[in-house]
Amino acid sequence: MSTVTRWWLIRHAPVPNPGGLIYGRSDPSADTGDLATARALARILPDAAVWVATPLRRTRQTAEALRPGVAPLVEPGLAEQDFGVWEGLSHDSVAVWHPEGAKRFWSSPATEAPPRGESFAAVMERVAAALTRLTGGHPGADLVAVMHGGSIRAALALALDLTPDAALRLRIDPWSLTRIDFFPADGQAAGAWAVGGVNLLAGTFAPGGR
Repeated sequence: MSTVTRWWLIRHAPVPNPGGLIYGRSDPSADTGDLATARALARILPDAAVWVATPLRRTRQTAEALRPGVAPLVEPGLAEQDFGVWEGLSHDSVAVWHPEGAKRFWSSPATEAPPRGESFAAVMERVAAALTRLTGGHPGADLVAVMHGGSIRAALALALDLTPDAALRLRIDPWSLTRIDFFPADGQAAGAWAVGGVNLLAGTFAPGGR
């Protein structure tokens, strides 16, 4: 029996956002109407898997579109970055109403936190803790986690030992699949991560991807 734990990380379906608002921890709905993309992704997901979502509805809506009737575990540690008082504002509004904070944040977006929010470095810490805990709780399992762009970047940072600045350079599109595996400890080793694919989109999935 394999003890390799396989993570299937999916970014939720797109969120209509004509105003370009910041919605990290806000809770807008996703548009899951792209049935062709949902079906293409669903076809390569493992039949027997533990499903995980975050407390934000867009991840649960996406999970339902991919596997109707699914009841995912809800894991707060995998939620999107909290942008604090900037939630629901446009970037232009932030520049007008919080000029000093915006200047400070954009000078170092990986480590600076918005007012009453969290930095991306903090996101990396909590996502790493959640992934480590869930991996330990489901050794040898497939875990399909519907997450956010920020939390998937954080997961890749754990797997690849990336700095916060380097992780922010990764592109993670809606409906994309990222694959990481955890190989357990052998003797005195602490175990190791391997990356099988990043930001894979419908049309690029390998046949028999399960």
